[in-house]
Amino acid sequence: MKGFATHEVFNQAEPLAGVNLFRINRPLRDALARLVPALPTGRLDALGAEMGSAQMQRHARLANEHAPVLHAHDRVGRRVDVVEFHPSYHALLGAALRHGLHGAPWAVEAAGPVGAAGAAGAAGLGVERSPHAERAAGFMLFTEAEPSVLCPVSMTYAVTPALRANAALQAEWGGKLAGRDYDERFVPGTAKRAVTMGMGMTEKQGGSDVRANTTQAVADGDDAWGRRFRITGHKWFMSAPMCDAFLILAQSPGGLSCFFLPRFLPDGGVNPLHVQRLKHKLGNHANASSEVEFFNAAAWLVGEEGRGVPQILAMGALTRLDCALGTAGLMRQALSIALHHTAQRHAFGKPLVAQPLMKNVLADLALESEAATLLALRLALAVDRTERDPADAHEQVMRRVLTPVAKFWVCKRGSHFGQEAMECLGGNGYVEAAGEGVMARIYREMPLNSIWEGAGNIMALDLQRALRGADVAPAFEHELRAARGASKALDAATARVLAALDAGVPEAQSRILARDTALVLQAALLHRISPPAVFEAFCASRLEASCDVFGALDARADLDAIVERAMPTEAA
Repeated sequence: MKGFATHEVFNQAEPLAGVNLFRINRPLRDALARLVPALPTGRLDALGAEMGSAQMQRHARLANEHAPVLHAHDRVGRRVDVVEFHPSYHALLGAALRHGLHGAPWAVEAAGPVGAAGAAGAAGLGVERSPHAERAAGFMLFTEAEPSVLCPVSMTYAVTPALRANAALQAEWGGKLAGRDYDERFVPGTAKRAVTMGMGMTEKQGGSDVRANTTQAVADGDDAWGRRFRITGHKWFMSAPMCDAFLILAQSPGGLSCFFLPRFLPDGGVNPLHVQRLKHKLGNHANASSEVEFFNAAAWLVGEEGRGVPQILAMGALTRLDCALGTAGLMRQALSIALHHTAQRHAFGKPLVAQPLMKNVLADLALESEAATLLALRLALAVDRTERDPADAHEQVMRRVLTPVAKFWVCKRGSHFGQEAMECLGGNGYVEAAGEGVMARIYREMPLNSIWEGAGNIMALDLQRALRGADVAPAFEHELRAARGASKALDAATARVLAALDAGVPEAQSRILARDTALVLQAALLHRISPPAVFEAFCASRLEASCDVFGALDARADLDAIVERAMPTEAA
């Protein structure tokens, strides 16, 4: 009220809203132009506009503020096991499916060879055969809103390679896994045009040691979906329990095996999957993470009995890609908010972005964000190329090694990055007044991608396993060859990494190797795609010196050029 006003509010930054996230992300656009130059970007442009809108930001806020609610029983005591979500959750998940972030790449591949009038073009998916790279870029853009709904999207995307091992299930469910008409109803998958998938591996006593699982699978005959089993046991973490079906691990007579477990049985009855409770998490509030019990639930064998871990990891490898992509997207949004804020906020007579120390921090964050984007996108390209040509030996090595490396390093840097970006806003970044605290939500989300689908030690051990092939060092030498001679620091680091890849390292040093491998790959990608100012500053700060603190770029760095490139503004 006017009579109560004591001061004028000024020197406060306006929120970053109503922008096209794709158009203001110069590093991502440059990367796509160099790595997949024929890729049409119209769909990414449309997605960037939608996810940068105030409406979608509001949906993301509301979906996180109004957490899902478990209804274990109906009003008369019957077991129902239904999770209720806020309407904004459904709006966000519907948008993700509508943009094909869950299954578009597999729909392109299912359409077969494409030409000017090919089936994929007719379906609106385009004729450029880099669908996983396009989907990766879209996943990063969608993540920038920090909607916390992408877990079921990621698992639905990742399930196709694993489900191929059961031809009957793939034939019946595969098309719907790429369907774009999101259906929130709790009804059988046969009544839907699009379905989503989840995954259940972890149990109380085992954690990452899934071979310690105790859930039992008892043979129950054969039917149109193959070998049927009855499952009794639990899962300590099962994300997105309202998905239409799940891949789970259970102990069968032949050993730990992978099973397809739907929420509804083929006859329309509800499968006895009981949601015991929803987990109260640090972040990721819009997504329901649950603890479940199986009471003689029906499930169908996927793959070879006793080979459950490698079978379900065909799914896990792609969700690990999404962990790297998601973190890179959150990094970009945190950076954009920090740049947008510091360009408006004045202190000591000039904008914060013009203050030397702040400019150093922002430039350093910009280097990290661009390097993370390129590494995650390079892994997506390896997925593209190996799915298109499984005989591509080089890309098979890159996919095998890059999955744990990118997941480890990009996600490990996320929390540190989020804290530093939040500090650029000062107390305004830490406070969540009126639901506008996007930065705090990003900060809470960052640890999830590092933990989910295998924390840092699991990724380092996976890298060790990937190195057992004698082809790794030669493949990386080929990958890094174009950057040879561009930087003395990069040449020295490359030599160390190649020697370690060739000879191996003790298990206790596996994290060091994962970090160093990520850094040389990021530097090589920056040399190929980014301006010299970015490449040179990255090499100086990450390879010559320690990168343990942001804002320590030395006097050689062209801070103005790096910050200008990262600014969240459309190119003139």
